[in-house]
Amino acid sequence: MSRPTASLVLAAALGLASVARAAEPAAGGAPAGAVSRFAVLPAGAGLQRLEAPAAFLSASAAGDLADLRLVDATGREVPWLLVPPPDPAPRFVRAASVRPIPRTKVESGDEADLGELRDVAGVRLGWGGACLLFQKRVRVEGSADGRRWTTLADGETVYALAAEGRDGCAPAERLVRDTLRFAPARVRWLRVVLDDRRTPRLPPLRSAAALLADGAAPAGPRVPLRVEPRAGEPGTSRYALTLPGPHLPVRAIVVGTATGRVWRPARVLEQRLAGARLEPVELGAGVLVRSERDGVVAADLAIPVGAPEELELELAVDDGDNAPLAALTAAAELAPAPAIVFESADGAPLEARLGDPALRAPRYDLEALRPALGGMRAAAAHVGAPLGPVASVGAAATAAPPDGVAAGAAVDRRVFQLSRTVAAAPPGLAAVALDAAVLARSPTLADVRLVGPDGRQVPYLVERRDAPLAVPLGPPAPAGGVEALARSGTRLVALPLPEPSLPAGRLVVETSARVFRRDVRVYADPPDHGPRRPVLLASATWAHADPARPAPPLALDLPALEGERLVLAVDDGDNAPLPLAAARLLVPAYRLRFFHPGPELALVHGAPDLAPPRYDLALLAPRLRAAPAREVALGPAPARLAGRAPGAAGRTAFWVVLGIAVSGLLALVGRLVVKSGPPAAPSP
Repeated sequence: MSRPTASLVLAAALGLASVARAAEPAAGGAPAGAVSRFAVLPAGAGLQRLEAPAAFLSASAAGDLADLRLVDATGREVPWLLVPPPDPAPRFVRAASVRPIPRTKVESGDEADLGELRDVAGVRLGWGGACLLFQKRVRVEGSADGRRWTTLADGETVYALAAEGRDGCAPAERLVRDTLRFAPARVRWLRVVLDDRRTPRLPPLRSAAALLADGAAPAGPRVPLRVEPRAGEPGTSRYALTLPGPHLPVRAIVVGTATGRVWRPARVLEQRLAGARLEPVELGAGVLVRSERDGVVAADLAIPVGAPEELELELAVDDGDNAPLAALTAAAELAPAPAIVFESADGAPLEARLGDPALRAPRYDLEALRPALGGMRAAAAHVGAPLGPVASVGAAATAAPPDGVAAGAAVDRRVFQLSRTVAAAPPGLAAVALDAAVLARSPTLADVRLVGPDGRQVPYLVERRDAPLAVPLGPPAPAGGVEALARSGTRLVALPLPEPSLPAGRLVVETSARVFRRDVRVYADPPDHGPRRPVLLASATWAHADPARPAPPLALDLPALEGERLVLAVDDGDNAPLPLAAARLLVPAYRLRFFHPGPELALVHGAPDLAPPRYDLALLAPRLRAAPAREVALGPAPARLAGRAPGAAGRTAFWVVLGIAVSGLLALVGRLVVKSGPPAAPSP
């Protein structure tokens, strides 16, 4: 793809987000299913080639351009051909010889002879040495006769970097950039000139290979993404990334940051349908690397990904003990776009129409030209402004579902013990996050229902999130009633639980101390009934020895919890008590994704014997994934249930019933004994 054409594709993609927003029904745009229209501007009369912009792919009903129609000012259909982009495997030719060039005070390098004139578009450099680590600024020059040289690439960087604390000898422990690309050129000699002003000299090249121009896959454009920070667990930063439109051929997520030195694992995830639920699926993973040394920047901040199905992705960055990345930005790198080839009779503007799902791919007589396209010269057409609101698939997905799917069966709210409000919202795709109060009383979510004002169910899909739900615990306080845990030098701390029952998760405790070492044990608070024997849940040694940096939180995996509190046994020894700050539980997070009808809804639950719902909405799962869901608020939780966790009341009732039964049995036996009286004395 030429640079001007790539810029046009990028510009069209950049405008996609604002155009799509204008197309939402709430904003008075085109209705769902309406056809999108764009101006197409030929570069004169004759054969034209138009690189399909991202806006075309997103406006297409299925993303395959089968519904594309080109029409002229009279409404006549203009035939076109879809030409897929070339995607050959890279082909390299090894240099016949490599020799060093004369060194200066500031430069050194090598000259490679390819043996004959070649059309090349890059060079791969080999210094050898498994443990060689470097970071160099490079200039590449080319020559056809060995006397006149042309600069092919300047200001590029080559490097071999190792992760902090690693020696870089193992391939998995280092990041290498040894291949440079440039505009195709016909040369025999390639000269690689290294800038030695700020970094040590490198040994001579052991090998060099030229990338043949006909074996270089074209690079695709990049479109910026909207980035929104999300709550994450300790050591992990999470970000919501929103694509500007559906059907985009994304092949990598490229991150930008102002942090100077970076070496952090990262993952890109999205929600995929698994059975009747949406589950997080990893689209790709990689290591974000950036190093800035003496003015030379080496960076590889791209994460290769599979094709996304949703508009909203999640980026999870493993920060370790570092602060989150500064000023994080993100862009989607697209695969090279297909080309649309057509003939213009007079160079007049045309109109492109897309978005009708009923249209099939057209068949034109222009197909007869396909075998000869490689030898024909075509002018570069480009896309003008949209001719009205763009009805993208993403906008259509936010509309109400078809009749018969919007409302479910009627429900008797008297069956449920608890009810919460779900805020009113504009009709369309929505999601409500479930909090700890719902998970505590409905851990399987089988008895959860959304109910509309008419008493009928609102169908939903359960969506499990990769990011956990943070449940704050009460402030630490001295723990009483657990004398069995008391030891010399051990402090007992109670952490009140906000709910009587919580699913398995991770306990996270923070401290303001910088230098310490403590053995910490976590116990389940004994229940009111039965013997008061605390149960050990987890233990760990919590230590930190860097006065200049905050201590990382203590994180411990815990099973499902029941009771009023957790008890921490902190072995302070002869030290001052370790100050404990905020504490929280990280538990699995869930959302309900549904088509909101508009008015306020009710979320009811607390019917343990109810079977999970089965909705036809799963058949519309693609529409529930084609646009970001609007977050709606869940109303305040009801007052905490008096008594104990679910199950505790059942156990109490069991013992009460058993006691009554035993008492009744003993009374019956006593009556029988009384009635029978003492044995009669034998007669004389």
